[in-house]
Amino acid sequence: MSASINRTIVLASRPQGMPTEDQFRIQEEPIPAPAEEEVVVRSLYISVDPYMRNMMNNTSSSPIDQVIRGGAVGQVISSRSGKLREGDIVSGMWGWQEYAAVKADDLQRIDPDQAPISTALGVLGMPGLTAYFGLFDIGKPEPGETVVVSGAAGAVGTIVGQIAKLKGCRVVGIAGSEEKLNYLKDDLGFDAVVNYKSDAFDSQLKEACPGGVDIYFDNVGGPVSDAVIGLINQKARIPLCGQISTYNLDKVDVGPRIQPQLLMKRAMIKGFLVYEYEEQYPEAIVQLARWVQGEKIQYTETVLDGFERLPEAFLGLFEGSNTGKLLVKVAEVE
Repeated sequence: MSASINRTIVLASRPQGMPTEDQFRIQEEPIPAPAEEEVVVRSLYISVDPYMRNMMNNTSSSPIDQVIRGGAVGQVISSRSGKLREGDIVSGMWGWQEYAAVKADDLQRIDPDQAPISTALGVLGMPGLTAYFGLFDIGKPEPGETVVVSGAAGAVGTIVGQIAKLKGCRVVGIAGSEEKLNYLKDDLGFDAVVNYKSDAFDSQLKEACPGGVDIYFDNVGGPVSDAVIGLINQKARIPLCGQISTYNLDKVDVGPRIQPQLLMKRAMIKGFLVYEYEEQYPEAIVQLARWVQGEKIQYTETVLDGFERLPEAFLGLFEGSNTGKLLVKVAEVE
């Protein structure tokens, strides 16, 4: 393919229920040139994340025939900004395209010596920051407390559980395969694991939480969350991070009325978006990097090779195809 061609992936039609690959379209166009205070980046890794599914319902967040928005790591190939130079590795939100012209102020320079550059989209990026702020600001873990994490084998859940362990908590992870459960327990040190696909899920969850639940980090919603909330203790805290089990539903999901349980237990549930903590990102990244470098936190990545595999990777999120952070590798560093 000519080096003058940029491939982008756009939303071809708005999904109803579970998206399909034909709702995404690859387009070709010239590689853009940078305007004043802009740089052109060549994508190296592109992220796929569950939140993108909600954006596809929103005409302002995901217009038809426009590039899918999302996080990416890339290398600057041309610059008209004094803040970045050719060869710099950066992260930003330029989305599903091989090349992009981006304002330098909208990019973060990455230090390749700190950790592999892909971690800027995982443990040292949005998922790691989500785990960090959700657990500390809302969960407020104390030693000896029981922390339950749904979606525990995903990019956020794996980090939440490990941080909670570092803080002296007992951690219970919920996932959907024996392979993932074994990874959580054997590799990451979770104290107990439960398969939400088991016919005996409710009883197994109760057995895994004999002292009840002090913190529930909710990544999935639906019946899984109904079961966990039924076990919360007095003054439990529930960081509401995601609801992936509901994103592809055609109808509003109606479950048990949880307000009486929250009232009687004087529990707190709070939804949050990690972008609310943007001013605190630098200090959190420093701490996460220390844990990674000190091997106190492990991370894993599921990486697909090839720009054209982005729709496949995205759909895999809803089939549980990944352990840890799911990425698409687009190119090598030059």
